[in-house]
Amino acid sequence: MLKKYLTVSGYSESEITIQKSRFITYLERTESEEDAQAFIQKIKKLHPTANHNCSAYMIGEHDQIQKANDDGEPSGTAGVPMLEVLKKRELKDTTVVVTRYFGGIKLGGGGLIRAYGKAVTEGLSAAGVVERSLNRVVTTNIDYTWLGKVENEVRSSKYPLKEIRYLEAVAVDAYVEEGDVEEFVEWMTEMTNGQSDISIGESVYLDHNLNVNETE
Repeated sequence: MLKKYLTVSGYSESEITIQKSRFITYLERTESEEDAQAFIQKIKKLHPTANHNCSAYMIGEHDQIQKANDDGEPSGTAGVPMLEVLKKRELKDTTVVVTRYFGGIKLGGGGLIRAYGKAVTEGLSAAGVVERSLNRVVTTNIDYTWLGKVENEVRSSKYPLKEIRYLEAVAVDAYVEEGDVEEFVEWMTEMTNGQSDISIGESVYLDHNLNVNETE
């Protein structure tokens, strides 16, 4: 599992007009090729009368699956430039569909490449990009007398608090990035004078919002 990677925050849509043609951009986070294809078909059903519903997606930890479809536009003028934007942004598990309604003015090959690239770039600005970081859920079991101090310290630290469970002892669950687990355990042990029982739980990804420009 990757420690960190970039992807879109989720579903979004945006629209630009170039030489009277409408370009509507749809983006979605998709973690399998089946999800990507389902999303593409969903958008096509939304726009059955559109001139083109061009698409591109990148799936997998190492971008194992990369597909681009021009959907009737001249070969290489739509899907490929759309895919290139995803590559440039280093986005994983991302599918984009650009729906075009022709406005009567032909753009030419170079114009189409620029138009579809711009549609995806502006679509990403609307969608938002997130960095997903791999974390472990680390549970610290403490006596109730330690709760106030431990909760305050965790809330003001770099470790997001997942939840506090009030059991026979108090269980404080925090998200800790994979590379920081040893540091967290030492910090918590010192804070509680060794009066804590710490266990390392499951791995989960957390999303951190980024400005799209940070990925350039």
